[in-house]
Parts: sequence; structure tokens; C-alpha cells
Amino acid sequence: MIKVSSLCRNYAGFRAVDNVTFEVGKGEVVGLLGHNGAGKTTVMKMLTGYLQPSAGSVVIDNMEISDHRYEVQKLIGYLPENCPLYTAMSVIDYLDWMADLKGVAKQQKPQRIAAAIAATDLQQQANQHISTLSRGMRQRVGVAQAILNRPKVLILDEPTNGLDPGQIELMRLLIRQAASWSTVILSTHIMQEVEAVCDRVLIMRGGQLAVDAPLDALHSSGLLVMKAQGAADNIIALLDSTNLVASVENNAAQSYQISVDPGREDETARKIVKVLVENGIEISQISSQRDRLESLFRQAR
Repeated sequence: MIKVSSLCRNYAGFRAVDNVTFEVGKGEVVGLLGHNGAGKTTVMKMLTGYLQPSAGSVVIDNMEISDHRYEVQKLIGYLPENCPLYTAMSVIDYLDWMADLKGVAKQQKPQRIAAAIAATDLQQQANQHISTLSRGMRQRVGVAQAILNRPKVLILDEPTNGLDPGQIELMRLLIRQAASWSTVILSTHIMQEVEAVCDRVLIMRGGQLAVDAPLDALHSSGLLVMKAQGAADNIIALLDSTNLVASVENNAAQSYQISVDPGREDETARKIVKVLVENGIEISQISSQRDRLESLFRQAR
């Protein structure tokens, strides 16, 4: 659905995005992560056609955006980080106007507007002026306009910005539902949002793409941490005898870091416990390290 090739963007001699390449398949929910200034928002603006690349290409639904800008933009729903809203308008009038701008057919407008309002839980605010709404409510209005035309590609820049915990849960549900009819790219710096809704993670660092991996792979560190009482040489020999362990480090008294096959940490831990206990070793703790995503994010400075 989306193919980005060697994408670059320069600002007065400064390269904000540097040779970024990735693809996103139909129906994927991809988290675009990075610290402030990493290049996330610049990439999103180029994906939507609001910003021209200095080099490289963006192809969406087999159309090069520089050659078919209008056609591609009709396929996209976009929530900028700071969504511009016409605060003098009521919510429903604003969405009606946005539906016209997005080319929603006249006969479909009432249904699409009602669906967007329901999806963002704005029924009680539909007739209120946007100027009277809280920051979180305004953010939901921005999301409502992004999904009005049921876009093939939904690009959300910090969609939970300003939302309370209940509104965040609603946003997560909306993103999961949107994946049934849209490819979603979600920019955030909040790890919990990525964990809750994303299939895959892209991490930007200094304008470059530092990580591109499925979320499951980032959960699977291939490391177990164990605390066990007994002679270290005996414990290491027993671990080696299982043929389940790639390496063992005895970091401190009774503390071990064990490398195993990624994705099989829990299964391997159960087998290790069985072998050690049968040989009289007392285990006080064994757990997998699942913080690889957070570690990578912290390193991407």
C-alpha cells in the first residue's frame, strides 16, 4: 500500500530526513517512533503530500505522490500533530464542510458524518462550537475529520495528545477498528500506545530509520534472568546439558543471564526450571527480559 524509497528532506542546509526507505502493507498498523527532532513529522508530511521531498519517492496504492498528488490525497486521512480547526464552527458544521473538501458524495455525507461522530464519541458535543471544547475534545474532532472518507491510508501524528485515560482507550479502539479498512501509520513517543495497537515499529534517529521490525520480534529479546541457589559451575553445567541455552553469564552471586531462542523464552524457562529442580537447585526467580523496544527507543537519541 505504501512504498517509501530513499526519502530525503533538507531545510536550509540541514537534512531533517536522510535516505529513509520502508514499505507498509495493506491493513498494517505501524508505529513511527522517535524523540523530538528525529524526523517523524517531516516523514508524515511527505507521505501526505503536504511537503515535497528533496529526494526520493513516495508511492501509495501504486501511485507516485509527486505525479498524482490529488488522487493520492483523496485516499488519505490525516491528523497533524496540532490539528488546525475552525473554532467558530460547530462540530457538525465543521465535519460537513470537511466532507465537502474531501469529496464525500452528497448522498453519503449524513452517514459518514454520523459514523465519524459516533466513532469519536462526540454525540453530545455535535452542536457545540469547537471553541467551547477542551483540548482532548478538539483532538477527537481532528480524528473525526481524518476518518470521514474512510481513507485507505490513515496517518495520525500524536493522536492521544491531550487525551485523558478514558479517551486514550477510545482512541486505541478506534485505531484497531480502522485497521479493518485502512492502513494506519501512528506517530507517537508513548510506548504504551505502540504496545496496544501496532503490528510493527519504525524508529527514527537523527533523520534516519534506525529500526524496522515487527513488534513481536522486539518483545522477544531471547534473554532470561534467573536467580538460583547452588554452585555456579554445577548450575551452568546443568543449563548447558539442556541444549536449550546459547550462553550463560553468571553476573553476580546466584544471578544468571541466559541467552535462548527468541520467541521461545517462556517455553524454555519452564524446561529449565524442570531440569534444575529435579537436580536439587532452588530457583527464586526466572523471567524473560521484554524491554527491548524501550531500550531501542532510549538508544535512538
